[in-house]
Amino acid sequence: MSTLTTQVIDESILTKLKLRFSSMHNQAKPILLPMIGVAIFLFLWTLASSSINTSLGKFPSPAAVATQVHNLYTEHNQERDKAAAFYQRQEERNAKRVAQDPSYEPKIRAYTGKETFVDQIVTSLITVMSGFILAAALAIPLGIAIGLSKDLNAAINPIIQIFKPVSPLAWLPLVTMVVSAVYVSDDPFFAKSFVNSLITVTLCCIWPMVINTSVGVASINKDWDNVSQVLRLPKSKHIQKIVLPAAIPSIFTGMRMSLGVAWMVLIAAEMLAQNPGLGKFVWDEFQNGSSESLSRIMTAVIVIGFIGFMLDRMMQKIQYVASWDKSSASL
Repeated sequence: MSTLTTQVIDESILTKLKLRFSSMHNQAKPILLPMIGVAIFLFLWTLASSSINTSLGKFPSPAAVATQVHNLYTEHNQERDKAAAFYQRQEERNAKRVAQDPSYEPKIRAYTGKETFVDQIVTSLITVMSGFILAAALAIPLGIAIGLSKDLNAAINPIIQIFKPVSPLAWLPLVTMVVSAVYVSDDPFFAKSFVNSLITVTLCCIWPMVINTSVGVASINKDWDNVSQVLRLPKSKHIQKIVLPAAIPSIFTGMRMSLGVAWMVLIAAEMLAQNPGLGKFVWDEFQNGSSESLSRIMTAVIVIGFIGFMLDRMMQKIQYVASWDKSSASL
């Protein structure tokens, strides 16, 4: 009897250990597998970099990129220190002049140092979000209107299909000429290069939002439309209470696609428009042709990819909060 009891206890302990191990395995799997994938990628990257020679030297390795990350951040801090010292000297000089002559009006001058890598990241983010928000403000109402009206869909769909595949490289010369002709000012609020990049991003990323929004609206459950008709909801209330909540998954799918397109388009647009962002950084380093240019360009490529990933995660989180169907916001 005691042997049987001991065996049952041992099996119970073994079962608990298996369950605990299975639970730990399931918890570690989402972290462990990506780490393994990244480690394999870094290993293959290191092997490839040692065997590829270019006109500027060997292809940059992960270690070279890590070094450039440190160097670029150090350059940013040094530039900020220079700016702080400049404003401190200016403040002391103005205070001295005011002490000598109380009627003197201090002159405030802006620091005109070079754009650092961090500054260019911020500029690119501002540009892409500005273009994306403008595209969303145009695309979502248009998509809702197209989804609610078959006639409007038939009229506008050919235009969407024609302009949807157009490259930013084709749009940018047209945008540049139009902006140069229309946006004329002695003291412009926004730089023309920024406006060129913003409009190009908008023109290229608007279409996925229009298409997905219209599809989501058109595929709403007909019973919900019938309920709206029975309740005699005004058109605005119908859109607010029925259309938007039901179409949110499709709208956010289009927004996530558009934001990815916007980020890709921006880099090409900044290269050509010379807007001081990541695209211009890559182009300047390519033109520079120094021994560090390849590793700096590769650093920019990694940063661009990482920011694109984070923008998609951000949009997914917003979708999760905004959607009534939480499962539609998860991958």
